[in-house]
Amino acid sequence: MRISVSSDMDEPVARALVAELRARGHEVTTHGALQPGADPQWAACSEAAAREVADGTADQAVVCCWTGTGASIAANKVPGVRAALCTDAYTADGARRWNDANVLALGLRLTSEPLMKEILDAWFAAEASEDPEDRENVERLRGR
Repeated sequence: MRISVSSDMDEPVARALVAELRARGHEVTTHGALQPGADPQWAACSEAAAREVADGTADQAVVCCWTGTGASIAANKVPGVRAALCTDAYTADGARRWNDANVLALGLRLTSEPLMKEILDAWFAAEASEDPEDRENVERLRGR
């Protein structure tokens, strides 16, 4: 899977995230502080990663900032992106299952490496619900 990753800070958990995704066999593109010379501001790098999902050059993205809030807000401004700020594995599972989220937002401040791996496990194991009500809710967001 092609995954776009952004972080506004070159923090150990951000570097571990990129390494973990590559170890799982994903093709990773980096933005922000993870890409020398790129704009490291959370709004710019989160938007860049989300745009790759929206335009189909990435299957999914993971956007990071200190709390994860700004990164998720910036990503959600891109039409076609459904970014979810996940602080635990249960939330990540629900975001993929019920919301068909295609961008995972993580907070660098509170996400430890073991927690990040649990969140990724849940994120990649979950599949979008086929329940008509869940699909209807996701469809309401199309193009926004």
